[in-house]
Amino acid sequence: MNASQHRVLIVEDETALAEGLKFNFEQEGYEVLLAGDGPTAIELAERSDPPPDVVVLDIMLPSMSGYEVCTKIRETNQHIPILVLSARTLSEDKAQAFDVGSDQYMTKPFALPELLSRVRNLIERRQASPPPRKKDEIETYEFDDTKIDFRKFELVSRGELHSLTTMEMQLLRYFVQNPDVVLSRNEILKDVWDEPGDVTTRSIDNFVLRLRRMIEPKPNQPIYLLSVRGTGYRFNPTGHVTD
Repeated sequence: MNASQHRVLIVEDETALAEGLKFNFEQEGYEVLLAGDGPTAIELAERSDPPPDVVVLDIMLPSMSGYEVCTKIRETNQHIPILVLSARTLSEDKAQAFDVGSDQYMTKPFALPELLSRVRNLIERRQASPPPRKKDEIETYEFDDTKIDFRKFELVSRGELHSLTTMEMQLLRYFVQNPDVVLSRNEILKDVWDEPGDVTTRSIDNFVLRLRRMIEPKPNQPIYLLSVRGTGYRFNPTGHVTD
């Protein structure tokens, strides 16, 4: 990837940190947009030409939280990768960030090489789907009363249309390409997130919860995305569950 072709939107109200990030991303060849508050970030995300390829988003912002910013961006753009970079470390904070549509979560203080690597990987994954376990590329898929269109990042379940973020789409595609296969969390991190096994697997659980809200008749009693205790998940396209 030629970083000079890509634009990063950094949303950070701490001036010294924002300028430091801007300097380091520019040294890597990126074009950088800076926003110190939520309304500016939303305007840049929606009106910049060309639009940013990735957003690095703080949570604690003046007048408008990063959660609200993420929600607003997702209302008009489901595909842009959003990486939350926050001093908040509680699992509840991370869960809320994923619930409003973020793709990754990093805590402060952070290692700059890891941040640069994650941004690079998010952009690359947006441009090309991760290598599937099976070679056949699926554009659409149907099971029971759910239809998925991977080209449009959309699914319709029980008559309701849902827009998918890039990471939701890639995780769902991974499940669809591996029906009835028990997939460990570490496998999913490696194949979908392209992250090493020692990265927290909580991200996967949050994304699965989001997908269940879309496709399961009763999200708290799943019949399609099944949990495999102590291991991971299994996609059950028939919806038939046996004890």
